[in-house]
Amino acid sequence: MQRNLFDPEHDAYRESMRDFLEKEVEPNYAGWERAGIVPRELFTKIGELGALGFGVPEEFGGSGVSDFRYNAILQEEGARLGVMPAILGPALQSDVCMPYFLELCNDEQKARWLPGIASGELITAIAMTEPGTGSDLSGIRTKAVREGEHYVIDGAKTFITNGINADLVIVAVRTGEHPHKGISLIVVERDTPGFERGRKLEKVGLHAQDTAELAFTGARVPVVNLLGNEGEGFFGLTRNLAQERVSCSVAAVAQATAALGWTIDYVRERKAFGNPIGALQNARFTLAELATEIDIAQQWVDRCVLELNAGELSGVDAAKAKWWTTELQGRVMDACVQLHGGYGYMVEYPIARAWMDSRISRIYAGTTEIMKEIIGRSLELG
Repeated sequence: MQRNLFDPEHDAYRESMRDFLEKEVEPNYAGWERAGIVPRELFTKIGELGALGFGVPEEFGGSGVSDFRYNAILQEEGARLGVMPAILGPALQSDVCMPYFLELCNDEQKARWLPGIASGELITAIAMTEPGTGSDLSGIRTKAVREGEHYVIDGAKTFITNGINADLVIVAVRTGEHPHKGISLIVVERDTPGFERGRKLEKVGLHAQDTAELAFTGARVPVVNLLGNEGEGFFGLTRNLAQERVSCSVAAVAQATAALGWTIDYVRERKAFGNPIGALQNARFTLAELATEIDIAQQWVDRCVLELNAGELSGVDAAKAKWWTTELQGRVMDACVQLHGGYGYMVEYPIARAWMDSRISRIYAGTTEIMKEIIGRSLELG
């Protein structure tokens, strides 16, 4: 089905992004996978394209344009080339972290941080998950105690994307006892005393994306780094999760689309019993089912992007998109590996890497089970 999400200016932007990724990312991708991290220069180069400045006022170095369709293009082109893990760090900066800085910063904080974030000179991360706390934000235990003009933070975070590269980490901390009203957001800067980065975690997939443990031991952070009001962090987190989940959905459909394309090309060329694999009814039926489901999912996600742009996207609809598209992504990857046969298990083939990379999508930004719980509660079943 024809997509009608993008306008000519988006198509022009896509061409520049595609050219950049083909020249700057694809040739270096294997090395970054082995290193387990992308260089900081990737952020500044993507920043030069304007990809990190959407929504940022021009006075702070941004485009002044708030349009999530541009964000989606970065992920779609990264998926097409099979280099999605390399651009997930910049995507996290623009899709997940940026709304917090745009919506919750005061004027002084905007002047201090936004220019560097938009240019890519400042790399951001958000630290919610803790070793004993996953999707349940109310269970956060990292504490921040105010002492004069500083907060003293003690605790630990884990599975933090951009954790090694980050200069600014939005840390969800407990400043009170109430499960929700006792949570605040504090921006911890790179060289803060008492703030240490732990292991760069070794993951099943997403090898080019740095993921780390963070530790806070008496970390003294100026009170002026409080993001928003004390005690309102939980509501800031839940308000911005819808955009994060749409970002995950965009990536899931884009990666499923890429996998389908690679597999169609493969079964046209690969022969079994004297004929192309694609001529076998099982292969045709499997690919027909996947193509249909991907098309349907794409239309839902595109609608979510438009509603997000209009400020009308509900958390429930974002949850529907997130769990459905990521579960679909998993089914697509598994079926496409199967159709590749033994070659689908070889890391030199993009389908094998995409299969490994895709498994986490059903877990991060809220598990499938949490998404279903959000939707189920909205049905008011009793």
